[in-house]
Amino acid sequence: MIQKIKKGLKKRKVKVFFVFFLCSALIWFINKLSRTYVSGAHFDLEFVNMPEGYLFEKASKTEVDVKLRAGGFQFLRFNFINKRVYVDLSELPTNGESFYATPDTYRRQIENQLPNTMALLEIDNDTLFFQMLAVKTKKVPVKPNVELDLVKNYLLDGKMTVIPDSISITGPAEEIDSIDFVKSDKIVLPDLAAGFSKKVDLLQSPELENTTYSTYQVNIKGEIARFSEKIFKLPIKKVNFPEGAQVRTFPEMASVLCKAKMKRLKDIEESDFQVIVDYNSIKSSNKDVIPLKLNKKPEEVHSAKLLENEVEFIIKREE
Repeated sequence: MIQKIKKGLKKRKVKVFFVFFLCSALIWFINKLSRTYVSGAHFDLEFVNMPEGYLFEKASKTEVDVKLRAGGFQFLRFNFINKRVYVDLSELPTNGESFYATPDTYRRQIENQLPNTMALLEIDNDTLFFQMLAVKTKKVPVKPNVELDLVKNYLLDGKMTVIPDSISITGPAEEIDSIDFVKSDKIVLPDLAAGFSKKVDLLQSPELENTTYSTYQVNIKGEIARFSEKIFKLPIKKVNFPEGAQVRTFPEMASVLCKAKMKRLKDIEESDFQVIVDYNSIKSSNKDVIPLKLNKKPEEVHSAKLLENEVEFIIKREE
């Protein structure tokens, strides 16, 4: 029994010893971190805000060595964060061929990004040189690449809408001068019987490695409506024939196939169309046929087309 008590006391002393040891070590560690230290470090440089009309290519160096003064706690935290600082290139001086940033210029920028408890004592004394590529900007339209598979008796009502319908592209003249439009990625929309709205990426050629787009995605919309069709038989009007000439066509009526939404189609009348034959189109020819022309058609229809392209005719002149 006495032996068990002795062993228990011994274990308790060991535990107490470790508690005091850990507390002492923690106090020592905190005391050390509370002091001010001077230490070397290096920052990775990231370049932002390119000068207008230029594209960044490369810099003479992408990291810089520094000497810092800060508290131990600050250094401890500093070792766990990304040591990256930004260099603003928007107002760089130039010697006419290249852009550069003096040590004073980027030192001030780095100091502004450090916490108030950290001081920058020394920095590399190297001027940073930058290679820039002269670029220009132009506006080009966006062409949608959409394959529609519509349900029977349904058609695209009007044109597809692209938002935005044009974008700005920025790049070297040799890359963008030949670009007249930008195409969207192809999308296939099967079994459509209702309107659609799709976000689509824009295609960019691998050859445009130094060209950027103002946006890389557009929204393509389209309205789908149910359509019907009707054939209208219309008289043929003769124009520009010699005065007094009697003209007869074979046949004397023309057929026009009109496609429109069902409600609209009910309101369309023959008087909304006009089919003509123009003497000026054949007066220098000896043919006995004359082309038909749909000279007038109603608004808000999907399509209206002649089923015959030409008719035979005879002219009888007064003697």
